[in-house]
Order: sequence, then C-alpha cells, then structure tokens
Amino acid sequence: MFFYVIQGVGYGLAAASQPGPFQTYLISQSVTRGWKRTLPAALAPLVSDGFIIAVCLLVLSQVPPWLERFLYLAGGLFVLYLAYGAFKSWRDFDMKTPQAEASGGQSILEAALTNALSPNPYIFWTLVTGPILIKGWRETPVNGIGFLAGFYTAMITSLVAIILLFGLASRFGPKVSRILLGVSALALFGFGSYQVWLGITGT
Repeated sequence: MFFYVIQGVGYGLAAASQPGPFQTYLISQSVTRGWKRTLPAALAPLVSDGFIIAVCLLVLSQVPPWLERFLYLAGGLFVLYLAYGAFKSWRDFDMKTPQAEASGGQSILEAALTNALSPNPYIFWTLVTGPILIKGWRETPVNGIGFLAGFYTAMITSLVAIILLFGLASRFGPKVSRILLGVSALALFGFGSYQVWLGITGT
C-alpha cells in the first residue's frame, strides 16, 4: 500500500500545480474575497471528483468524439462566465472600499462546478491516475484507498498553499490586489477561449 500512497502524493502535487481554470479561479477568489473566505474552496475536488472519477473509469474512455467536444465547449463557456465576473471586479475595483465576501458554502459549490466543468480532471483521471487506481484496487482495495488518500491529501494541501500565497500577497496593498485580479481575469479568459476553440474545432 505504501507504494500506492507515494504515487498518490506525487500525482496529487502534479494535479494541483497544473495551470488550469480551477487553479486560476482559486487565485481570483483569494484576491477578491481574501484567503479566509476562499480556503473552503480547496475542498471542492472532494465534492466534484467522485462524479468525475466514476465518469472517467466507466464511460469517458469510450465516448464518441462529439461528446468530448461538447465537454470542452460547455466547460469553456462557464470559464468565460467566470472571467467576465473577474473582469467586472477588476473594472469596478475600489481602492478604498473592502471587497464583498461570499460565504464559504457558496465558495465550495462554485469551485466544485468550475472543477467539474474543466476538462483537466477528466483527462487526468482517464489517462493518468485512473489506470493506477484500477490496478491497485484489483490487487487489494487497500491499495486503491491508499492511492486516493495520498492523492487528495497532497492535492488539497497544495491548493491551500496557493490560496494562502495569493491571499496574503494581496495584503501588500489594493494596487497589488487589482493587478492580481486583472491577471486572473486574463488567464480565465485564455483558458475559457482555448476550451471553446477545442470544442468547436475538435482538435
């Protein structure tokens, strides 16, 4: 089991460090809402990934190309919606007024939806971690559980570090907060546009 735990930790770190819509969303929320309000969003993969893993292991590896394109298109449109929200926050940023803070529950659900509509976790669980999980589970369920435990412990810890890093960086002043917010809006727009392009072209 120890070998599978180590593999899980390694892949968890890799998944959290991959640039993508979900990570960019966390950065954006850290800047606008603060790290304390955003911190619960680090748990979002625990909400969304059960469905993602099931889809990947049972269905996604054999779906027709048109369904994969639809996934990219739907995810891209949602990320563009998030980019628009980040842009409005950047445009209307008030240097003197504290930014509005959302509840932790809203943060988790919005982050979980962002993760569920991003193609990254589907691709990751289909091509990389899914086969390892199946192999370990077939040997003994303890191996599969160990792999999942290592994966999510490392991933959530890394996401917490990202939230703290950018949340604390925003304390250097409102100008830094606005710059980080603008960068996150541009990144979200880029990720969303790329996913829509993949959905339309199928490349």
